[in-house]
Amino acid sequence: MKYVDGYVVPVPKKKLKAYRAMAQKAGKIWREHGALEYVEAVADDVKRGKWTSFPQSVKLKSGETVVFAYLVYKSRVHRDQVNAKVMNDPRIKNMCNPNDPKSMPFDGKRMFWGGFKVLVHA
Repeated sequence: MKYVDGYVVPVPKKKLKAYRAMAQKAGKIWREHGALEYVEAVADDVKRGKWTSFPQSVKLKSGETVVFAYLVYKSRVHRDQVNAKVMNDPRIKNMCNPNDPKSMPFDGKRMFWGGFKVLVHA
C-alpha cells in the first residue's frame, strides 16, 4: 500500500516566489531519489474556522498564506529510504541553513508534518 508524507507551512506572501523556487528544486531532488509524486499547493479557498482550520493550524499571521504539500511513496520503507538519500544530498543541505532561519522563505517552527498509510485511493 502506498505511503504519503504531508505537511502544512505558513509562507509570507512576499516570499512566495522564493518558496516556489525552493520547492521546485526540492521536488526535483525528491523525485530523483524515488518519490512517486511531489505536490505543493498554495491556499486558494481556505478560510479561518471557528474551531480549527489550516490558517489556525499554523498560527497564520497577516501577510502570510498557507502551503499544503504531499509526497507519495511505494511504502513507508520506501519513504524512509528516499528520505535518507534526500537528507544526505548536498543540494538539500545547501538549501537549508538551520543556523540562519531568516534565510528560509517560511517559518519552520510553525510547520507541521507527518507520515500516513493510504486508507483509500480511488
